[in-house]
Amino acid sequence: MKLLENKTAIITGASRGIGMGIAKIFAAHGANVAFTYASSEAPALALEEELTQLGVKAKAYKSDASKFEQAEALVTAVVADFGTIDILINNAGVTKDNLLMRMSEEDFDAVMEINLKSVFNMTKATQRTFLKQRSGSIINMSSVVGVKGNAGQSNYAASKAGMIGFTKSIALELGSRNIRCNAIAPGFIETEMTEKLDEKTVQSWRDGIPLKRGGSPEDVANACVFLASDLSAYVTGQVLNVDGGMLT
Repeated sequence: MKLLENKTAIITGASRGIGMGIAKIFAAHGANVAFTYASSEAPALALEEELTQLGVKAKAYKSDASKFEQAEALVTAVVADFGTIDILINNAGVTKDNLLMRMSEEDFDAVMEINLKSVFNMTKATQRTFLKQRSGSIINMSSVVGVKGNAGQSNYAASKAGMIGFTKSIALELGSRNIRCNAIAPGFIETEMTEKLDEKTVQSWRDGIPLKRGGSPEDVANACVFLASDLSAYVTGQVLNVDGGMLT
């Protein structure tokens, strides 16, 4: 059963990792997919081709969600190309980890701009379309680090915690118009970024998780399908931990 048939989704930062996983699962569920990338053009165009072969409309856009004007221009372009937007997934994000004593102001600001300001930019830009059609589902990609904090990641944790506060506020603001806003807090998800880490370290992380494994981008994508589809029609303002029980 295709749960997202004829729905159109915007996914930011989808040329790799979790974003790419979401794009593929959404297309498999019948969604048309507009997605952004920052610099990796070749993987983005390859993904566009792969999604199109699943029988849906897909298009890659080079756009920086942390820039207000670019977010506005992106949404205008997507509405022109696809006719509508039903789902927004704010997934674009970066880490610039360091202990506070060594963290530069630039590294703090960059993480807040890309991770948190982008959510404001994109939500504000899509809000007009959602309000006009009196429906929409916004999904913000937070993190377990935003829920519990983590040494050496004060900038990242602050941005992801801010995202949760923003999510709950937007759910309250837009609920009366049938626009839902939820957050997902992934735990340890194994992507091409984690492949570069020492296997022993990674295994010790897996051992500390109740389900005894790292998550996959598909695990996060399946949670997104639930929150994007009519299955969750009465769910808003929530944070769904997809962490194998890490925060239990």
